[in-house]
Amino acid sequence: MRKICLLGSTGSVGTQAIEVCLEHPERFSVVALASGGGNLDLLAEQAVATRPALVAVAREGLLDQLREAIARRDPAYSPQLVEGMQGILEAAVVSCDVVLNGITGSIGLEPTLAALGAGRTLALANKESLIIGGRLVTDLARPGQIVPVDSEHCALAQCLQPGQFARGARPGDALAGPDVKRLVLTASGGPFRGRSRAELETVDVAAALNHPTWSMGPVITTNSATLVNKALEVIEAHLLFGVPYDRIDVVVHPQSLVHSMVEYVDGTTMVQASPPSMKLPIAWALGFPDRVPGAIPGCDWTRASTWTFEPLDETVFEAVALARTYGAQGGVQPALFNAANEVAVQAFFDGRGTFLGILDTIKAVCDDPARPQAEQNLTLEAVLAADAWARQAAARIVDASGGALVAPAAGEAR
Repeated sequence: MRKICLLGSTGSVGTQAIEVCLEHPERFSVVALASGGGNLDLLAEQAVATRPALVAVAREGLLDQLREAIARRDPAYSPQLVEGMQGILEAAVVSCDVVLNGITGSIGLEPTLAALGAGRTLALANKESLIIGGRLVTDLARPGQIVPVDSEHCALAQCLQPGQFARGARPGDALAGPDVKRLVLTASGGPFRGRSRAELETVDVAAALNHPTWSMGPVITTNSATLVNKALEVIEAHLLFGVPYDRIDVVVHPQSLVHSMVEYVDGTTMVQASPPSMKLPIAWALGFPDRVPGAIPGCDWTRASTWTFEPLDETVFEAVALARTYGAQGGVQPALFNAANEVAVQAFFDGRGTFLGILDTIKAVCDDPARPQAEQNLTLEAVLAADAWARQAAARIVDASGGALVAPAAGEAR
């Protein structure tokens, strides 16, 4: 029986992780849940269903409501309730086998560091914490301690030679090995595949959230539409597997059945394929290195099907190219990229910004001469300061744009 802590339990990854745990009670026991606090009823339902000893809520002042919501459902069940970031960190270091970090956004960095520091295996769905933390995260992790939940990185790990990922090096230290020629991340292309930049000028929120194959939360779905999600995954792949950016490719695969590929130096390409369901990579990460039988139904090879692959149009969707540039610059640049995106996406949701303005804001923030400069030895303080600076700069760009989000001249975003 593997003891599991779920951070971000009421989000898309968290709710599916709950399903995996409930479907396999002989393998998984939930010992802690943590959520932001935006859906107390769901958190209470999850707590009663899984009966962890500890339940944390990030938003303060909600413990009485949460206690009442749990008591209405099961008066006999009374877990320890904690709140605030300190409560989330308490959950992250609870005695368990695996901490699944499914928190969305850069706020997941401190729980990631806490779980690693406590020696827990980290099933990482919160890619932002790895991306903005960089070597701060990878240097803290022991070999094999970070197990990726993103479907693409889960696929890459499975495509490495047998046992290679399980043996592991420290993340970022050429984990892929000398026989690997390149990593190939697949992208569905999102809801706007094949459109021109001009056709994206009038995109609204509803259209951006209409993903053709995946069911995800609103932020990740929007990031998929802009290809920022794939851009962040390129940085994540570099940090996890130690492969240079010029050997990490992105190819559009609309069917979303091939989740990524590893090409070897002899011309062999290993492919991981499965129906598009996050429950498979979640189960893989929770059970690693053992597989979970029946995690999802596999592909039906008795039926004819066609899989297509096409190059990414980086003239329209330039996020991946930007990620290679800013990722290679290192230091706090990925933190600036991520923070600017989070602010611009929220402005888009609020009707204060445009779809194309999301990338315009990222470029303005990351190219501003006044930005915090990259540091060789990252510290948590430097990352958090860069994140705060980028959020303020992006907010000023949004406010100044009046909804147009035209990138300001160099040095304006201060």
